[in-house]
Amino acid sequence: MRCPFCQFRESRVIETRTSGGGVRRRRECERCQKRFTTQERVEPRMPVVIKKGGSREPFDRSKLMEGLMLACRKRPISASSLDGAVVGVESAIMQMGLREIPSLELGRLVLEALKGLDPVAYLRFASVYHELESAEAFLELVRAVTTQGKS
Repeated sequence: MRCPFCQFRESRVIETRTSGGGVRRRRECERCQKRFTTQERVEPRMPVVIKKGGSREPFDRSKLMEGLMLACRKRPISASSLDGAVVGVESAIMQMGLREIPSLELGRLVLEALKGLDPVAYLRFASVYHELESAEAFLELVRAVTTQGKS
């Protein structure tokens, strides 16, 4: 681990804490004695995503976050809530124990996460997920969401 101040390679750990899905360490540089924090996160082996066209690509946490951020754009949703949704989707995927996951299943998990976050973000994502092609289809989706909220 290099010191961010002087680039020296030797530092000592002053304090270690577990947080969320990782470890947070407070370090002190052996050369300049300045302190800095590092975070370590366990990267679980995620399944390969099978796209609609049949192509396969590795699961990408940043693409998941981008999709959620796009759906939640200009909505009153905190960054920590979005991060929690990503962690929830990742946990659900890990619990499935699959080596491959269809993109439609991944989209369903995202919809479940958005349902609890924000109805507008849910509708934005659902309109793309369900490939709605008309205003009438969108209105049906809105009706379904609003009647679910009332029951």
